[in-house]
Amino acid sequence: MDSDQFREFGKAMVDYIADYLDNIRNRKVLPSVNPGYLQPTIPQEAPQTGENWKSIMEDIERVIMPGVTHWHSPNFHAYCPTANSYPGIVGEMLSAGIGCVGFSWMSSPACTELEVAMMNWLGKLIGLPEEFLNCSNGSGGGIIQGSASESTFIALLTAKERMVRNIKNVHPQLDEGLIKAKLVAYTSDQANSSVEKAGMLGSMPMRLLPTDQNGCLRKETLEEAISNDKNAGLIPCYVVATLGTTGTCAFDNLEELGPVCRREKLWLHIDAAYAGSAFVCPEYRYLMRGVEYADSFDFNPHKWMMVNSDCSAMWVRNSRHIVEAFNVDRIYLHHEHEGVAPDYRHWQISLGRRFRALKLWFVLRSYGVEGIQKHIRSQIELARYFEKLVKDDSRFEFACSSMGLVCFRMKAGDRLTQTLVDKLTQRKNIYVIPCYFQGNYVVRFVVCSRLTEIRDIDYGWSEICEVASEILNGYIPGKPNGELVSLVTVSNMSKRRENCIEH
Repeated sequence: MDSDQFREFGKAMVDYIADYLDNIRNRKVLPSVNPGYLQPTIPQEAPQTGENWKSIMEDIERVIMPGVTHWHSPNFHAYCPTANSYPGIVGEMLSAGIGCVGFSWMSSPACTELEVAMMNWLGKLIGLPEEFLNCSNGSGGGIIQGSASESTFIALLTAKERMVRNIKNVHPQLDEGLIKAKLVAYTSDQANSSVEKAGMLGSMPMRLLPTDQNGCLRKETLEEAISNDKNAGLIPCYVVATLGTTGTCAFDNLEELGPVCRREKLWLHIDAAYAGSAFVCPEYRYLMRGVEYADSFDFNPHKWMMVNSDCSAMWVRNSRHIVEAFNVDRIYLHHEHEGVAPDYRHWQISLGRRFRALKLWFVLRSYGVEGIQKHIRSQIELARYFEKLVKDDSRFEFACSSMGLVCFRMKAGDRLTQTLVDKLTQRKNIYVIPCYFQGNYVVRFVVCSRLTEIRDIDYGWSEICEVASEILNGYIPGKPNGELVSLVTVSNMSKRRENCIEH
């Protein structure tokens, strides 16, 4: 492929992507395929000779799109948002075009320096304490990781190395392996699965501590767990606090947990993967009070800030600890400017890294602070609108809400709520997933797509109401699912459907 063919191919793909997003409402949010669907659609071996790019374009709809879950559909309300914007896409294009590998300042100065600048922009944008920024007088700084999962794992490994060094400095005779075998970490039972996985990968038991009625980890619970482990001869090391849990978007109280971690000399990592973007709006920064106690902080602009994945922003209070944990030098990596600017290979697991700061730069410049604030606030308003629809319908019970998330259930109980989720998934018109809240099975409805409008909330609600009516029309309390008969008259059903439309 020469440059002229590339221009044609690239322009055709830009048109395709724009058309895809313009018309995404016309596609079912979930695919209707089974595992293995793709294999018969393509040859069993790679072609011996190259094919024309037009043939590749023709196969996108035939091979790829039938198996795509449309995360950017306004009818996608599962999990959490995954960001997408045209400036972000263009930034990805330029990153791929430059194709540098920015493991050190020398390997691509612009890659490192723009990332330093963007992490300062971003940290100031969400109100992070100055000591975490690259522009401060201290040793703090930020880096773009691939995911919050990586950041949690990297922070755990850094905490582990710091604890071993500290203990060895006081007790040099102790065996390093024995120290590591006694280390233990803590988080809440509402933390993301990646936090537990970090403990598994880092060979550090991760205690999943019970939360209060709002899904928050409290000081007394953490203190009790630490005391029990110390009495058992173990060494508390690492705590992950969550600002915006995956299930219900609950916020741990940093002002309670922080002083405990500082007193016990535990590394405190804050996982704000989804909700951290909301701190761009000053009215939500009260939720991060106590962040000054943290040793590391992470959130994902690729979730709610319109920066395409992958772009996870991680800051550390003292970069010396992370460099000591990850520094492996070779002569071919040395350069004359070492120590003047960050060599990000010392801040991550992999050596290579992409020019991810470009898409962040493009998005922040294209939308500006006001544009990003408007996006966050409008999505929260859409969630509050959906919350009102739930509260105004006597068939449903509101559970909780936070940011762009609303949790609810059918008053008829867990079994029918699960049936509601199953039937909605089967219909594939909207996508929601469940979680447990205060022991009850609830539905999570999240405003995810940047394309979502009030008409999409209305459409999602009418879909929920229609399925709920079908379920209630054939439900007898106390009877198995198979014994379904009508509980309401046709006229009552009509009234219910009319109510759904009005809502």
